[in-house]
Amino acid sequence: MNMTFRWYGRGNDTVKLEHVKQIPGVKGIVWALHDKPVGERWTEAEIKAEVDYIQSFGFHAEVVESVNIHEAIKLGNEDRDLYIENYKQTIRHLGKYGVKVICYNFMPIFDWTRSDLFKELPDGSTALFYEKDIVEGRDPQELIEIFSSYKEMTLPGWEPEKIAKIKELFQAYEGMTEEQLWENLAYFLKAILPVAEQSGIKMAIHPDDPPWSIFGLPRIMTGRSSLKKLLSISDSPSNGITFCTGSLGSNRNNDVVALAEEFAKSSPFAHVRNIRIFENGDFIETSHLTEDGSLNISGVMKVLSGNEYQGYLRPDHGRHIWGEKCRPGYGLYDRALGIMHLLGLWDAYQSLKGGK
Repeated sequence: MNMTFRWYGRGNDTVKLEHVKQIPGVKGIVWALHDKPVGERWTEAEIKAEVDYIQSFGFHAEVVESVNIHEAIKLGNEDRDLYIENYKQTIRHLGKYGVKVICYNFMPIFDWTRSDLFKELPDGSTALFYEKDIVEGRDPQELIEIFSSYKEMTLPGWEPEKIAKIKELFQAYEGMTEEQLWENLAYFLKAILPVAEQSGIKMAIHPDDPPWSIFGLPRIMTGRSSLKKLLSISDSPSNGITFCTGSLGSNRNNDVVALAEEFAKSSPFAHVRNIRIFENGDFIETSHLTEDGSLNISGVMKVLSGNEYQGYLRPDHGRHIWGEKCRPGYGLYDRALGIMHLLGLWDAYQSLKGGK
C-alpha cells in the first residue's frame, strides 16, 4: 500500500507540505493543476514546476486528481474530439514526469454534491453533509448558492465558469439517457487508453458522489454492475477504478467490503472514508473509525491487506476539528488522524498474516 495525501497546491490550500511531511507513513502527494480551465492542455513546464516542488519535500507525485473532463466529451457533441486530443497530450506530459495514476470522473455538470459544507457534529466538529430534501426534487439554484457562498478557495467541480453557464448546461443535457452517457464514456476511453498505456499511466474513474441521479441528470458509476460494465469497455491495463468507500457506501445497497474484495485488483487508487447514513437518506462525513459511521472501514482495510494491495491510498474527506480553518473536507488534522488509523489497521492485519 502506498499512502498519499491530497493537496490543492500553493496558494490554494491551508495545508503546507512541510506539515504533511510530519505525518508518519505518507509517501506521496495527490495533486492537480487546479487553476487550469477544464479542457485545456497541461504544459510540461507547469507540470514540472509542481512535481519539482512536491519532490523537494521528499514525496512522490505519482497520482493526479483530477484531470477533469470537458462537458463536450460527456455530452458527445461536435467539439469532443478537440478536447480529447488535449486530454491525450496532457496524459503524455504527465507520464513524462513520472505520473502513474490519473483519477477522473464522468458526472454530468456537478461533481461531488453536498447541502452543507460545515454541518456541526455532536462532538463540536463540523463536516460535509448531504440533506436529501434540499438536493432532491428542488431547484439546483439552491445548491449552487451554497457552493457559491464559499469564496476562500476553489472547489473542484464547482468552478465559477461552470456555474455561470449552468442553465445552458442543463439544456444541453435534456433528454440524455444513461446509455447515451455510457456510450460517450466508452468513446472517450477507447480514444485515450492507448495513450495512457504508452505513457505508463492507469486511468482510475471515481464513482459518482452520491451514486444516484440528481436534478434529473444521468449518473452511471453507482455500484457493482456499473463497475463491472466500466471494466468491460476495455481490457486495457490502463482502464481502472478509484475505489471510494464514501461515494459507493452512501448507497445502502453497496457493501463496500464485498466491493473491495471484488474490485481491489482493478483499483490502482483508493479513497477511504466513513459516513453516517440516516434513516431518511441524509448522510454526513465522520471520523474514519468504523464505529463512528455506517461503513465497515476495518473490514475494507482487512480485505486490502489480505489482497496485498499495492495501489495508492489516501484518507478521504475529514472533519474540521480543533478550530482549524480549512477548505471543506480537506483540513490537515482529521486527515492525519485518518492516516494513522488506516495505517494502524494495515499494520495489524499484516502482522496477523505473518503470525506475529
